[in-house]
Amino acid sequence: MTLPLTSRIALVTGASRGIGYATARALAKAGAHVIAVARTQGGLEELDDEIRKDGGAATLVPLNLTDFDGIARLGAALHERHGKLDILVGNAGVAGPSSPLGHIEVKPWDDVMAINVTANFQLIRCMEPLLKQSDAGRAVFVTSAASNKALAYLGPYSASKAALEALVRVWANETASSQMRVNLFSPGPIRTRMRATVFPGEDPMTLDTPDQAAEFIVPMCLPSWTETGKFYDYKTRSLLSFRAPA
Repeated sequence: MTLPLTSRIALVTGASRGIGYATARALAKAGAHVIAVARTQGGLEELDDEIRKDGGAATLVPLNLTDFDGIARLGAALHERHGKLDILVGNAGVAGPSSPLGHIEVKPWDDVMAINVTANFQLIRCMEPLLKQSDAGRAVFVTSAASNKALAYLGPYSASKAALEALVRVWANETASSQMRVNLFSPGPIRTRMRATVFPGEDPMTLDTPDQAAEFIVPMCLPSWTETGKFYDYKTRSLLSFRAPA
């Protein structure tokens, strides 16, 4: 039986744990060769072991996404080796400080923006030419309901995810007439280390797992996926269009 992503090249950021780890493994199970990007070498090696057990294949890329030149070098390496990129999953993100805005220094603010926004901007710049070489380039970026809830004490994270959503929507509009499809995925509360850090009093066993969320990201990466500029809300299992406030 031919797997749905056989011969597809998929790049996943933040692949060493959480939703990125689960998505990388799920894409590999579907037949994709996964380019797994993360800062943590050990987590990447663990992912590689699991992908190999599943019969899949991966290339490990230890990279801090604040190394913007490193992202450019990765794009050049993918061009040389594969000549294309079929799938981009922009998952890597940081929560940043949980404090009143007036108590946050500029550096922690900049650190959050660098990972959650600027790194994804650089990925778009460097990977778009490769995605356009695919017959069905697909991009999915992981966002958060914090982008519109504007929760107190989560200012940098909320602002960065709102910026990410605007960035991705612009890209979707710019590529709407191409074969590319660009969308957002909002997982809601998921049993991850980041979630536990931000909400330490929450019982993680009441939350869905990254594996469960990843099952819904994979269809958005298939050549058969036709929607673009949309927002998949995992909590309600619904694909939404953006609407301006009334």
